[in-house]
Amino acid sequence: MQSATVHPTEQEVLLVIDVQNDFCPGGALAVPDGDAVVPVINRLARDFAHVVLTQDWHPVGHSSFASAHPGQVALTTIEMPYGPQILWPDHCVQGTEGAAFHSGLDLPRAELVLRKGYHPGIDSYSAFRENDRRTATGLAAYLRERGFERVTLCGLATDFCVLYSALDAAAAGFATTLVLDACRGIDHEGSLARAIDQMRTAGVVLI
Repeated sequence: MQSATVHPTEQEVLLVIDVQNDFCPGGALAVPDGDAVVPVINRLARDFAHVVLTQDWHPVGHSSFASAHPGQVALTTIEMPYGPQILWPDHCVQGTEGAAFHSGLDLPRAELVLRKGYHPGIDSYSAFRENDRRTATGLAAYLRERGFERVTLCGLATDFCVLYSALDAAAAGFATTLVLDACRGIDHEGSLARAIDQMRTAGVVLI
């Protein structure tokens, strides 16, 4: 892990992952200390000319919700057609206050809001691909079309949506950096330590 200052260029974009009310204290799927990322991200974003946000955007009854599977409870894992799926409490339901961005976010240079997780039968952690690992969100093509070469990530949660977004950014050929101070994790059964190891192995720069 590096201890360094981010010096963005015109070819670099800040990717802010899912800083939404339901992932902050008091929300339906609160990440511990999740709202602490807000002032850090605001400060970080001042140095970037280009900012993209992702927004979890689930329909009612989404297949990743425990409530959609009678007899199941949240944080258990079931097999879906695309593989193992952790079941979550209902969260970030389209149009609800829980799905809204945290009110403290101050990102006037945001150029795109990419919504994900809206396919009823497929969950979506990554900003780049759905959990079937085949269905693209279109973000990689957008970034290439804009001429971006580097992606710096921050947001919630380190060990799920941030992790998969970072891995997919690196796999798509972008130089990928993660600002750890601007992230918080769920740490479900050791998932945070595994996430850090996976990102480091994939060549993601952790600062």
